Amino acid sequence: MATNLLDFDAQQMTDWFAEQGEKPFRARQVLRWIHKSGESDFSAMTDLAASLRDKLQRDACITAPTVVREELSSDGTRKWLLNVGTGNAIETVFIPEAERGTLCISTQAGCALDCSFCSTGKQGFNRNLSVSEIIGQLWWANRQMGKDADGLWPVSNVVLMGMGEPLLNFNNTVSALRLMLDDHAYGLSRRRVTLSTSGIVPAMDRLRDECPVALAVSLHAPNNALRDVLVPINKKYPLDLLMAACQRYLEKAPRDFITFEYVMLRGVNDSVQLAYELIELVRDVPCKLNLIPFNPFPQTHYQRSDKDTIQRFRDVLMQADIVTTTRKTRGDDIDAACGQLAGQVQDKTKRTHRLMGARP
Repeated sequence: MATNLLDFDAQQMTDWFAEQGEKPFRARQVLRWIHKSGESDFSAMTDLAASLRDKLQRDACITAPTVVREELSSDGTRKWLLNVGTGNAIETVFIPEAERGTLCISTQAGCALDCSFCSTGKQGFNRNLSVSEIIGQLWWANRQMGKDADGLWPVSNVVLMGMGEPLLNFNNTVSALRLMLDDHAYGLSRRRVTLSTSGIVPAMDRLRDECPVALAVSLHAPNNALRDVLVPINKKYPLDLLMAACQRYLEKAPRDFITFEYVMLRGVNDSVQLAYELIELVRDVPCKLNLIPFNPFPQTHYQRSDKDTIQRFRDVLMQADIVTTTRKTRGDDIDAACGQLAGQVQDKTKRTHRLMGARP
């Protein structure tokens, strides 16, 4: 079977080329062709010896997930449904803005964490994505949209906020991150790559030591009782452990703050009292709060907080000198907004029925 070179970061590529009897600089050349140039045809890699090109044609391949469907939102947001085999599909979303282009990528097919407000969790967990399936989303998106007049790829920022919990697919996620940061590949700044986690504390420490990038933490509640319901992993890693891990992460983080994500659920976590609890929780952690209007999906009983409630919640945080933004909803007409990546799926976990007290 041909070896998929999209599965290798720089060190792994060097090791593979060494096994083929090739020198390290050949690995760097191929890395640049694949990721900087977006090339998938070995015969087009003109600075390689003809014998090496022939060997690569025979023994290697460059294979990303295949596209099943592409959708374009009225606001310019693009969504690709990608086939990753064995009956699984993932979604990748590109969000264009004046100063940047952000790609939201997935790291797992489905998700095991079963956060009660997230449509992706209703699929249950299927499997981890390989390195080629993670970095292949970035590789595909750049090739699909093409370079601009200045020769730059459209994706300037990457957020690992799609389907799955990145830190539960640690090794493959870190290999993909290293490619994003490598100057021979995509050359992105650590500040322009953000990993979002629900709070897998031991893996947060490993990420800090092995490949620190900007960090966003899915918080969504200021106390353990409520977070246990919304984000069940909190039962294993409660808020005191999570806040301590955030402080440790900042020792090596490329940004001097943690972003806390907080989805606004009407009558659940959006009261002024809870805003004051949130202030006390994060007071000792340099941070920014990102309030996310909830995006409803089929089979959910949650509703979005109204604009006045979100504004009031935001004002309380701002008055406490906590930088707070409200995320602009993008791509919700194509189910591409936060929490909608799974689209209309069967509720395999039956969690909705349990929370509503109904029988499955």
